[in-house]
Amino acid sequence: MSQDIQREQQIAEQAAVPAASQESPLVAALRQAHPEWVTGVVEAFGETTIVLPRGAIVGACAFFKTTEGLEFNLLSDICGVDRGQEEDPRFEVNYQLFSTTKHHRLRLKVLLAEDDARVPTVTNVWRTANWHERETFDLFGVRFEGHPDLRRILLPDDWQGHALRKDFPLRGYEPYSLT
Repeated sequence: MSQDIQREQQIAEQAAVPAASQESPLVAALRQAHPEWVTGVVEAFGETTIVLPRGAIVGACAFFKTTEGLEFNLLSDICGVDRGQEEDPRFEVNYQLFSTTKHHRLRLKVLLAEDDARVPTVTNVWRTANWHERETFDLFGVRFEGHPDLRRILLPDDWQGHALRKDFPLRGYEPYSLT
């Protein structure tokens, strides 16, 4: 048991220490082109996360997809995160990018307040965003403005609420409840 605790502490320490004093070339490229888009950077465990304002996500995705030398030609996932009702902003939307030619990865993150959980769609940049955005809408309630077909994808059309929100009842709402 104590080995597990020591390993958890070691992982936490590694995550807290900056990977290097130099900035990632991916972050540097975005900062050079659009410094106002980079509101935060997290480098941990060999992964880079760039935090962006909501209005910059489409432009940043297009930048990383089309810029020579970066060529992030695959949007591998979009996922929502509910940080909890006590957190502000409450929601995150994470975009996992991958370059099949350069073999590098990048995560873009947008933070959203509970009362304004909306972000522009990136379906015009990557067609696969259609399904990922629908899933995030269905399970977290994040609205993707300009989405061509924003409707539920996993839960029934008459489902009440969003099942992966932290305030969703464990047994669901009636008539789906098991009680």
